[in-house]
Amino acid sequence: MAWIYSSSCTGPWDAVSSPAELSVFSQAQEWLAYILFSLCPQRFIFTIFNICFILASAASDLRLRKSESHSHAKTKAGPSFLFILFFSFVYVFASAGITCFYMWEKSANGWTQDGIREVLFSAIEAAAWITSSITLLVARSRGASTYSMPLRSWWLVSFISIILQLLSACFRLSDASGLAYSTDIEILDIYAVVKAPISLLFLVNALRGTTGLYRINYDNSIGEPLINKLTEDQTESRFTNESAYATAGFFSKLTFTWLNRLLNQGSRQSLNIDDVPVLAPRDKAEYTYSVIQENWPRSVNERRPLTIALVKSFWRPLLLTGALQLLRALVLYAGPLLISSFTNYASGERVSDYDGYALVFMLLVAKLVEVFSYHHFNFQSYRLGNNMRSAVITTIYRKGLRLSSYSRQKHGVGQITNYMVVDAQQISDSCLQLHLCWCIPLQVILAMVLLWRDIGIASLAGIAVMVLISIRTVYNGRSQRSNMGKVMQMRDTRMRSITEVLAYMKVIKLEAWEEKFQKQIEAYRSEELNALTRFVILAAENMFCLWNTISFVSVFTFVTAVILNAGLTTAKVFTATSIFRIVQEPIRNFPQSVNAITQLLVSLERLNDFMLSPELDGGAVMKSLEVNDHPVVVEKAYFAWDGKQELPTLKDINLNIRRGSLVTIVGTVGSGKSSLLAALLGEMVKISGFAQTAGTMAYVSQSAWIQNATIMDNILFGAPLDPVRYRKVVHACGLEMDLASMDYGDQTEIGEKGINLSGGQKQRIQLARAVYQDCDVYLLDDIFSAVDAHTGSHLFKECILGLLKGKTVLLVTHQVEFLKGADIVLVMRDGAIVQSGGYEEVLGEGTDFAALVAAHNEAMNMVDAEGKLQSNSDIGKGIRREHSRRLNSELSQSLSIDRKSETSKSVDRLPHSDSFSETRMPEASSKLIEEEQKEKGRVSWSIYWLYLTSAFGWATVAILLLNQSSWQAFLLASDYWLAGEIPEDSSQSINKNKFIIVYVLLNFAAWIGVLIRVVVVATFGLKTAQLFFLGMLRSVFRAPMSFFDTTPSGRILSRFSSDQANLDFLLHFFLGGCISSYVSALGIIVVISISTWPIVFLVIPLGWLYYWYQNFYITSSREITRLDSITKAPLIYHFSETVAGVETVRCFRKEESFSRQNLSHTNRNMKMDFHNNTANEWLGLRLETMGTAILCATAFLLVVLPSNLVKPETVGLALSYALSLNSGLYWTVWLSCSIENRMVSVERIHQFTTIPSEAAPTIADCIPKSGWPNKGRIESIRLKLRYRPSTPLVLKGVTFLIQGGEKVGVVGRTGSGKSTLILAIFRLVEPCGGQILIDGVDIATLGLHDLRSKLGIIPQDPVLFEGTVRRNLDPLGIHSDQEIWRVLDECQLAQIIAEKPEKLESSVTESGSNWSVGQRQLFCFGRALLKGGRILFLDEATASVDAQTDAIIQKIIRVKFNDCTVISIAHRIPTVMDSDKVLVMDAGRVKEFDKPTNLLLNSESLFSSLVNEYSARAREGF
Repeated sequence: MAWIYSSSCTGPWDAVSSPAELSVFSQAQEWLAYILFSLCPQRFIFTIFNICFILASAASDLRLRKSESHSHAKTKAGPSFLFILFFSFVYVFASAGITCFYMWEKSANGWTQDGIREVLFSAIEAAAWITSSITLLVARSRGASTYSMPLRSWWLVSFISIILQLLSACFRLSDASGLAYSTDIEILDIYAVVKAPISLLFLVNALRGTTGLYRINYDNSIGEPLINKLTEDQTESRFTNESAYATAGFFSKLTFTWLNRLLNQGSRQSLNIDDVPVLAPRDKAEYTYSVIQENWPRSVNERRPLTIALVKSFWRPLLLTGALQLLRALVLYAGPLLISSFTNYASGERVSDYDGYALVFMLLVAKLVEVFSYHHFNFQSYRLGNNMRSAVITTIYRKGLRLSSYSRQKHGVGQITNYMVVDAQQISDSCLQLHLCWCIPLQVILAMVLLWRDIGIASLAGIAVMVLISIRTVYNGRSQRSNMGKVMQMRDTRMRSITEVLAYMKVIKLEAWEEKFQKQIEAYRSEELNALTRFVILAAENMFCLWNTISFVSVFTFVTAVILNAGLTTAKVFTATSIFRIVQEPIRNFPQSVNAITQLLVSLERLNDFMLSPELDGGAVMKSLEVNDHPVVVEKAYFAWDGKQELPTLKDINLNIRRGSLVTIVGTVGSGKSSLLAALLGEMVKISGFAQTAGTMAYVSQSAWIQNATIMDNILFGAPLDPVRYRKVVHACGLEMDLASMDYGDQTEIGEKGINLSGGQKQRIQLARAVYQDCDVYLLDDIFSAVDAHTGSHLFKECILGLLKGKTVLLVTHQVEFLKGADIVLVMRDGAIVQSGGYEEVLGEGTDFAALVAAHNEAMNMVDAEGKLQSNSDIGKGIRREHSRRLNSELSQSLSIDRKSETSKSVDRLPHSDSFSETRMPEASSKLIEEEQKEKGRVSWSIYWLYLTSAFGWATVAILLLNQSSWQAFLLASDYWLAGEIPEDSSQSINKNKFIIVYVLLNFAAWIGVLIRVVVVATFGLKTAQLFFLGMLRSVFRAPMSFFDTTPSGRILSRFSSDQANLDFLLHFFLGGCISSYVSALGIIVVISISTWPIVFLVIPLGWLYYWYQNFYITSSREITRLDSITKAPLIYHFSETVAGVETVRCFRKEESFSRQNLSHTNRNMKMDFHNNTANEWLGLRLETMGTAILCATAFLLVVLPSNLVKPETVGLALSYALSLNSGLYWTVWLSCSIENRMVSVERIHQFTTIPSEAAPTIADCIPKSGWPNKGRIESIRLKLRYRPSTPLVLKGVTFLIQGGEKVGVVGRTGSGKSTLILAIFRLVEPCGGQILIDGVDIATLGLHDLRSKLGIIPQDPVLFEGTVRRNLDPLGIHSDQEIWRVLDECQLAQIIAEKPEKLESSVTESGSNWSVGQRQLFCFGRALLKGGRILFLDEATASVDAQTDAIIQKIIRVKFNDCTVISIAHRIPTVMDSDKVLVMDAGRVKEFDKPTNLLLNSESLFSSLVNEYSARAREGF
């Protein structure tokens, strides 16, 4: 190593007699040492960097001069900047002085080639420092907040160069070999020693990047820092509102130190959503969506648009991650290559005494490169996956907004939710595995080459084993892909069924169908589990092969080598062993990679299919926002819901509606009224004809669509608040009294799907939403069906004829009494307009309209017939009618005064200033939806124990621990057998039979251990996942309705989807791998400690450090994982809510507004994923760096320890184990933390297995007698009820007695408590006081199934389930076809069903959307007819049908339920006029209860006023 004392550039061979005698690897070592530590190469390389820095600084300065403005801010330099500037000038003078000295010295002694080179090097270094000083001065003049990138890079390179010079200088100055060297070199060495501490200052500033310049504020005379030290509060605020990653410097990004603040905060306190920093601009969903849209294929024939768009959008980060993976793959084998050199060094084969230190240094560099490249590969892959996931979620959401009605029915909300939750996540997860497809084969090929070099032909045996295992793995992968497709398909079906059940849980409980639907979901889960079992079996088979691959290869390779006398030595064996260990990790990961790619392909195929689904035909209706005199024009148009439909839904539609017209649309159930409105909205496919609308449009659907928000937010619907208009709208829609009765008025939060509102309230709120938007054309679909007569009259007068006067209104209605006020009446039948004109024009004898009016008049005659009894007690019929009119007028005035009084109270609660739009109402808010429960701190050990022991008890834990300990013991024994039996010299002999038998038996025992583990883990994992699923499912079905009122469905669905997926696929495999990793890591430490015992003094403190890092990390990671689950639920619910009301969203042109909400929800969820994944790499980088320290310390001890303490055969063994230590320990900790994070899913599912249950379905001691109830007598005694403990009473001491067989009508104003009374009788809400007796039995003592199954009900909201007509009429499957056809005929549906080719097997799509609301109501009626029973409840059962159909239904009820008790809630007064008694409800109390005739005799009764209101409305139109 004489070259270290020379400035010559002749190379390292001066001191070596014949470099050819050295191996290639030894020559490479010598060259590397020469380049790094010889003076000439050091200065030459640094000079190149100096020149690059000078040129880059000049280019940067020119670019800034062109782009900057001429004004410069007045700045003040901080201490850091001043120090940097000072030492930069010091270096200028020092380097200039050295240059001058060299020039003087060379001039005095004569110029030589070396002298010219030294002067040139020094001059260029001086020029670089001059450039650095000038750059700093320019930065100050410009007020730059950060140093330029060329300057920072040069400082970093300078530091590295000075450190290398310092090491060389220390060696030379120590005069270790006694050789003298020149004064020139001595001056440079002293200069290097002086520069070293100062260079640290430049390094810190290079990594930090900020200048510390302060801007001078002349207004306040205060220095404002450009990048300054903020107060603690300001720092936290700045931290949470900015992306920590985007603002981080190079070194911070390199080491992930930008995450320290979040982790520190998480270690001190429980993290909240706002504590986690926002995403960087390029990682936000807005940016990723814009990128994917730019690259979306323009060809309509492209079958894989999403796949192509993803590749074109993210090819750069894909290449970056590929490059990082390639770099790691190449440096991985530096360790095994060095093992042979270490073994030879221990055996005395060395070039010099310093070769050992050079080997340790090269090992350190190689492992650091490996560690940093690996974790940055992971980080960039996670980041890429997050970006892809956010882009896909946003694209799915936007696609959902454009889907046609047929496509929405085809996919369903549950399946589309799966696309967002499961498939988008699968794309994200696969990014980490994507490059393994080519990298693992590359690593295996490299391993084969190295094995061939060391072992020769014997390595073919091992290679053959690898090939066979790879072929088997690929074959299994194809089978896994098929099974995964089936799993995903069945999961979609299951999730769709669960979504449907959650949406209609109220009806399911009312009908006592919980067991039926629970079994249905369990059956879907059983099919899913069958496919999942096949998938897991294949995965377990792969894992058995791949976990044993190294053992298989070792056995076949070494046994073949021994048989063929291949000349094995300890150096060759443990080089091969270390190669096997390195290949072991990718091979073990190969099944996971195959699984991930398999799932990725399946998910992409599903998503591509979804993206190709037909969208809404934007050209079906020509829409213009400019108003004209004919806002609705349709000519000879034919419409269908599906373009492939054989017969059109709407036929030969012709409309020409003038601006400001009131057009009413009437017809029997299923005639096409709602379809006509949908066609005008553009929601249907136009087959032919012309359709055009002009002006903005508003739509109110027949089935109310309400958002989970406050009442005010629902009404405003994103529009700015105009207090005056807002009050007018609230009044016109009859909401004042409702708001006044609520504790928080219009700040009351509405539950999911309006669960805490009555049907009338929901309808009026969505009407208010439409009216407030102030559109030109209004499409109103049966808005009067859910409101009483008085409220209906108010809506027609104040809203339709009031606020909407001058607007074009198309009103679908069954209320014939309002038709006289219409400009045009459209009569529909079988999808065609059969009559059109004014009221008198269409009222011809024998027409459809005449039949509707006749049915209405017949119903009104019933009212008049009852009224005659009252007229007989008055002076005469004329006097009675006059009295009725006067009473009605007075009552209306009285009610008007009352309403005005209530209105004034309500209005008084509203601010009267323009600041109303800012203050947004009183601060208090009635919070219905509770914040999701989030556990704090570490996942309880009880959760771990629950998961581990649910399936087979403690035996699972015992078997796994015992098995894994035995497995590791056999592997260690086989390696020690190798070390002991294989000779150091290939010339020594070996007992072949003994070696082969023992070695094979030890490995065979290890193979059995792996087999036991994969079988136990797979069996235990599948059974445990199923037990948790069934426990959660049954708990949810047994939950009370209050749970569904306050828990968003997205929160429940996230547990049944993503949380359950963790249990199905990941957690059990992670658990098995974690136990194996712990045992393996312990085995590695034992081997290292035996070989180099002093390492124990390093292992113990590092072990404590490992533990500390793990605890420090997991406290934050665990909380972020929980926040990730919590932020995922709103994302899911917002999407399902949007799809449910997409017609309304599209009509009001709110797609962009809703898309922004989706972006907000997506970003909130993505930032949790991003920071959680980064925390994994933060931890991994530090743990693997410590593992590298242990490895290099072991290597160093092997070099410095005396030969009597270090045996050559144990050097290879120790290093082969130590090479896998850093990754082994990292994976151990990472798997531990991952399991804890995944255990959050167990924790969340367990929360839903312990939901407080409603009463038992059946109580053994209180089973009702057979035939109960046989009379149908219902008695309520002082019944009190509130929905939740914190809410006011809804029923306030209700008392009544209904005798068996009586027909009782229940009437009252909207929100008076009518529907709540039914909830109490069915015990959907348990009373807080009083009793209900049915045939003398207190229903509170009965099981819920025993009670509900004996009661029949036709609910207010007609519900159909996805499936067939037969399934909807007979969900329990207990009736014959004849019985089903009979009830279909009775409920007017037989002809429609008979015309369909599938008859009773005709399809019913999700939510029954392919049937009209009226038809759905008739299906519910048929369901009740089939069920029968002694007691029947009708909750507005005929609200959505026309008067003709209503009359038929009432007649059937009178005949079929003649001997039954029938309780009918109705707003249509004729419906209850033939009842035996009428129960009048008002404000939660029984106001009146008597025969209708008796109540009418009392002109002051509330019922009498209701009848008069209805009669007046029927005659006068409002």
